[in-house]
Amino acid sequence: MRLDRSITLRLAQPIRRAMAQMNESLPILMYHSISDAPEKHARPYYCTHTSPHIFADQMAWLQQQGYTGVNLKTGLEMWRCGRVSSTKLVAITFDDGFRDFFFTAAPILCNVGFSATIFLPTGFIGSSPKMFKNRQCMTWDEVIKLHRMGFELGSHTVTHPKMTELPWASVIEEVRNSKTELEERLGEPVTSFAYPYAFPQADKAYAARFVDLLRREGYRCNATTSIGRTRARDNPYLLRRLPVNDYDDHALLAAKLDGAYDWLAWPQNIFKRAKLTVQDWRVTYFQQAINKSA
Repeated sequence: MRLDRSITLRLAQPIRRAMAQMNESLPILMYHSISDAPEKHARPYYCTHTSPHIFADQMAWLQQQGYTGVNLKTGLEMWRCGRVSSTKLVAITFDDGFRDFFFTAAPILCNVGFSATIFLPTGFIGSSPKMFKNRQCMTWDEVIKLHRMGFELGSHTVTHPKMTELPWASVIEEVRNSKTELEERLGEPVTSFAYPYAFPQADKAYAARFVDLLRREGYRCNATTSIGRTRARDNPYLLRRLPVNDYDDHALLAAKLDGAYDWLAWPQNIFKRAKLTVQDWRVTYFQQAINKSA
């Protein structure tokens, strides 16, 4: 039994419908790889692969339901102009720049008239395919072709590191250098960023410092792995997304788009705060031990 699915469909969705909670929001879907490659030891919630036939079915279903699939930049612009309420919008994003986007996902999206944003770790994009997480990434020629087709390319740092483990000077380089390379290759400003791994929102000082860095470097938004839909009051540098994979049937996907999956943000935030508290305790403990032995 998949617990998050059961709670969403059997509890959260009926409560939401009973309360008639209808508010303007922009659902941002988060994909990674579109392939049939198996994932070792991956539970449904953590899967990052979506098979091509399921992805095609999901896109066709969205189209049948009257949704317009757009890239993140377009979605946010329409949202700010108040056009979300008059148009059923869904922003579609892909992390990591895997090559299967070019050969598999892009044709499927074009077939239904949808666009998307692909976030690239530029250090893994080369003149020939490079490997990242045991998968091929796109080449620069393929990236440029996607750009000409109307897809948005965003930054996903240079080397896809765990940013909180880096010295701040290296964080700046990851954010700045990826943007610089993309802009030189594409010939236009790059304003969308996706934070690699989980965004440390529980560490408010770090989060504020990082958001300030993005602003100063010319980014206008930051997509995170925090769960939920984007609402009018949300900070564009802390955008929430809805993870989608092979296990999202039409019922679960509809519930996610409707907001019935947003409840998962609460336990997610509690877990992140608890993890940060444990990390702080360990640092304090070891520092005290070092001071005593000195």
